[in-house]
Parts: sequence; structure tokens; C-alpha cells
Amino acid sequence: MADKVLMKGNEAIAEAAIIAGCRHYFGYPITPQTEIAAYMAKRMPKIGGCFLQAESEVAAINMVYGVASTGFRVMTSSSSPGISLKGEGLSYLAGADLPALVVNVQRGGPGLGGIQPSQSDYYQATKAGGHGDFRMIVLAPASVQEMADLTVKGFDLADKYRMTSMILADGTMGQMMEPVSLEYDIAEAPAKPWATTGTKMEREHNIVNSLFLQPDELEKSNNERFERYAYIEENEAMYEEYMMDDAEICIAAFGIASRVAKNAIVEARKKGIKVGMIRPITLWPFPNKAFEKTIGKISKYISVELSMGQMIDDVKLATKCSGEYILCNRVGGMIPSPEEVLAAIEKANG
Repeated sequence: MADKVLMKGNEAIAEAAIIAGCRHYFGYPITPQTEIAAYMAKRMPKIGGCFLQAESEVAAINMVYGVASTGFRVMTSSSSPGISLKGEGLSYLAGADLPALVVNVQRGGPGLGGIQPSQSDYYQATKAGGHGDFRMIVLAPASVQEMADLTVKGFDLADKYRMTSMILADGTMGQMMEPVSLEYDIAEAPAKPWATTGTKMEREHNIVNSLFLQPDELEKSNNERFERYAYIEENEAMYEEYMMDDAEICIAAFGIASRVAKNAIVEARKKGIKVGMIRPITLWPFPNKAFEKTIGKISKYISVELSMGQMIDDVKLATKCSGEYILCNRVGGMIPSPEEVLAAIEKANG
């Protein structure tokens, strides 16, 4: 059995990124993800890497663009309002088809909001990361172990599909401490013939750019990118099913909300209520097929969220609005309790 170490979620992300081959980190401190930057500041100089605290989130994401252009693994991290500032850069990364890892340890909003945990950046991450037609692969960890595992996975997917992967965590997952195994078989990164590594007078110049002045060229670029996205939707969706074999009520939850929901499900089962859960691990691509197969079997869906109700829209779409939908939520940094989720289950059970 692999040795485990006790780590905060933020620290697990940072160490896993280093193990995955990331040697370039650019960021700016903001609660509740500052430990990622602090960890990188300590570790990167010891391994010949580069840690740089940028003058702003805007500067940090553009530094990521620069390193990604050379083909090296690179990451940045921030929290909700900081991610909003990075939005233009996220669009540029997408337009230039550059791989990178971006971490969002969410806090409450809108505006400056608060520093307590939230899941209210779901829409931003899955549907509106920046201007233009583009997607990011969005990974939602529900344990400190997954904070590490999905960081490694995120780098692999970013390289495989030449796009941004985002770890969408929340303040609870970032600050929580749990035992973590950090032993991975790191796959060799794919060849990157597009990278700007110097021609050595042996090839034509590589140009990394997101500007297409000819409309037909821009249309072609978008169409090719969305063909790739369609493949990802078909092949890369990840999810966990919990007690769904005989379920008559389905809970949808991710991150910390899914952990609370599991406790409520156990208590509901003791009362004879047949309830289960589908936990999306990829928020994009959303695990539509997992929900589609519940149509005709499940009539009531409960979405447990730390937001005013965002993922519930994707649940409705995936199930073709075939059931009754209940939102069990808390916002502003509050987390639903197992008792609150159990009450929602009992209400749905009628």
C-alpha cells in the first residue's frame, strides 16, 4: 500500500502538479487558495522550477499563455473574483489551442462576496469562462485525494486535447486536511510539434495566435475545435454512482455537497427511502448519459448545491425535463447540513 501523508487540499494540488511535471506557476494571492501559491513558492526553487507572484491575475494568466506556447506544463490558481479577471486570458488560451491547468478554489459571490466556500462559479466554468465559443474541461474533486488525482488528470487531458483544464474546487476542499497518496505513473507528455521552441534552422516558424482576420479561417478554426469538443463529450465524462441500483429518488451533487449528501442518503435508507446519488466528476463534459438512463425510473431529482441553483439546469437538460426537480441549497459560505438534505429527501418521498 502506498504511503500516505496528511495534507490540505490546496497543498495536495500543488504537490500533484509538481509530480505531473509542472515547473512553472504564476499566481496572485487570494483566499481561500493562497496555500497553493505559498507551497509553490517554497517548492519550485528547490526543483529548478519557476514560481512568480504576478502583479495581478491578468498578468498571471498571460504568463501562463506564454509558457504554454512553448509546450511546457504550466498552471495558475485563484478564487472566484480572480478567475473572473483571468477570463480574457482563458479565451485567448482557447483561441490559440494551448494546454494549461487553472485552479479555482471557489468563494462566495457575486462581487467580492466572502471568503467562505461556494459552488456558484459553476455557470462560469462550464458555460461562460470568457468571450467566444469555447469550452474548458472542468474537474470537480470531492476529497483531498481527488484534489491531487484530478490535478494529474487535468494536465494529461489538457495536453491530449490542447485546451485548458480547470479544477473547480471550493474553499472547504481547499482547506480540508486528509491523508493522501501521491504515487502516480506519469505518462509521457505527447509530442508538441506546434510549440514555439526555436526552429534551429530546421523547420518553419511556429506561430501561436488566436487572431483570424479572414472570417472563413476563423469559422474553420471554431468548427475544428468543436469537433474535438464533441469527441470529449462522448469519451471523457466521469461520474460516481452511489446506491443508484434500486433508487427511486436521485440526488445530484458535486464536491463538498456530495459528501454531505452521502450522509443523508445513508440515514434515508435506514428509513426505507430508496434514494441514490449521481456525482459528476467532470462538470464539463457533463455526464449526460448517467442521467439519461434514469429517465422512466426516477421521477424526482434533488440537486444539492452551494449556489442559488446552477447545476440543476444541466440535470434538467440531461433528463429531458422528465421529472420533478428540487433544489436543496445554501449560499453565502453556508453548507447544507445532512439534516437539511434528509429533509429534502423526505419531502420528495412524499
